[in-house]
Amino acid sequence: VLVGLICFPPQNYPLYIRSVPTENELKFHYTVHTSLDVVDEKISAMGKALVDQRELYLGLLYPTEDYKVYGYVTNSKVKFVMVVDSSNTALRDNEIRSMFRKLHNSYTDIMCNPFYNPGDRIHSRAFDNMVNSMMMQVC
Repeated sequence: VLVGLICFPPQNYPLYIRSVPTENELKFHYTVHTSLDVVDEKISAMGKALVDQRELYLGLLYPTEDYKVYGYVTNSKVKFVMVVDSSNTALRDNEIRSMFRKLHNSYTDIMCNPFYNPGDRIHSRAFDNMVNSMMMQVC
């Protein structure tokens, strides 16, 4: 079960939040916000090498008893954090990587929309549909 996805601009406030199921949403928010520190550590540790790389997938940020937290950073320093139920052993690293690429492509489509103000919360039916299809694929 995919627990949730959250998207942060460089200023670290959420642009998009989606979690299933919603009863543990507070725990999900806590897990995601603590993972931002790990994302920032990985970015600073990679330094210039991250800028030169085309692969922006950060991999497994950290596992907890209940969840596995994965990260991805775009060239413009927008962070995607995905939280997956740790009981899901069928999900491989390359599948997570391709899910992040799909997210990045959909995010790019949103940025290309002339009616979208960069930095505003994402309210896109196409982005929601893509996230929902990813969640259904994983579940």
